[in-house]
Amino acid sequence: MTEPLSDHSADVIVVGAGPAGSATAYHLAKAGLDVLLLEKTEFPREKVCGDGLTPRAVKQLVAMGIDISEEAGWLRNKGLRIIGGGSRLQLDWPDLAAYPNYGLVRKRDDFDEILARNAQKAGARLYERCNVSGPIVDGRTGRITGVTAKVGEEKREVSYRAPLVVAADGNSTRLSLAMGLHRREDRPMGVAVRTYFTSPRHDDDYLESWLELWDRRGSQERLLPGYGWIFGMGDGTSNVGLGVLNTSAAFKELDWREILKAWCASMPEDWGYTPENMTGPIRGAALPMAFNRQPHYTKGLLLVGDAGGLVNPFNGEGIAYAMESGQIAADVIVQAHARATPAQREIALQRYPRVLKDTYGGYYNLGRAFVKLIGNPKVMQIAAQRGLTHPVLMKFTLKLLANLTDPTGGDAMDRIINGLTKVTPKA
Repeated sequence: MTEPLSDHSADVIVVGAGPAGSATAYHLAKAGLDVLLLEKTEFPREKVCGDGLTPRAVKQLVAMGIDISEEAGWLRNKGLRIIGGGSRLQLDWPDLAAYPNYGLVRKRDDFDEILARNAQKAGARLYERCNVSGPIVDGRTGRITGVTAKVGEEKREVSYRAPLVVAADGNSTRLSLAMGLHRREDRPMGVAVRTYFTSPRHDDDYLESWLELWDRRGSQERLLPGYGWIFGMGDGTSNVGLGVLNTSAAFKELDWREILKAWCASMPEDWGYTPENMTGPIRGAALPMAFNRQPHYTKGLLLVGDAGGLVNPFNGEGIAYAMESGQIAADVIVQAHARATPAQREIALQRYPRVLKDTYGGYYNLGRAFVKLIGNPKVMQIAAQRGLTHPVLMKFTLKLLANLTDPTGGDAMDRIINGLTKVTPKA
């Protein structure tokens, strides 16, 4: 491993120790690079999330050597239960060569810390309570050469230097904005709101998704553009939340926290989703989808996870893509680091956005078309009513929505989905 350059300099600086940043730092450190991982808060800390992990995310955890046993506090799930259109269908995760056939549940208040400590164990230098305030830019070349940060309780001004910086600072990504990378308005955004309830359903071994979201508060029922979820946490509580798209007129005018309360009130009483069983406040967070900030590499800065809009538009999943993009970015950086000249390093780094587009571009564009369709709640209702009575069609839909196919040698469904993503433009 490279000797630390100093407390304030490294081969690579990673800003943000969420799943994207910690995965990037882990893979870089394992390859022997000196990495600074800067986190603005202190662990443990809470994040708004459904806490459900699909087999895509499980694969990444396994690749990073994380103990995902039940003894270590992880709850396994077998698949997805879909409710809508008066039907209820239970689908197991597919049996694939490329991904495990189970998902996991883990609260974000210690999930992120597990990943950050894992990166630390691999050799990354984690600095907590280190709030990055802006980039340090070379006035001659326009390249980022480090960051400034306010450190500790006293908010001491500190500078950190590195030839490469990774923005893993989430949807707000102040670092990307400071480098002139703004959000693309032609990409969908979602919002997730969730809370926790003490519930007898806490040990449910299926993730549960409700495809019809009704607002029953007024005199007239209204179907809303989104979906609800119930994920048992295995610790006596359920994570109950809503995912909502910004593609409809209802998006801005409604108070989604109130919608969540009303939706919970419509549940059977013995499930326990009542105000007195709520164990924390309702919190919300944005879901930046389908590459909504580009380019993913420019002038020494790489974007990973939510900073680069890597949330799956089909299902709102972000953690798997955060970790995957971290691994891809680390692989590109390691190869660039081994090049002899700045020009050769730059050629290697320019590959990062191309790999992302090759990997996700067609699939995300398919998802954008899907989002436009289901932005109309009536379309969602008809799809739920017709689709849920056809288990084979729903098995196909599960593979498509969760992006779970074997890239080679899969079944007919895999070949259709892979073919669709190949022929769809990679914008």
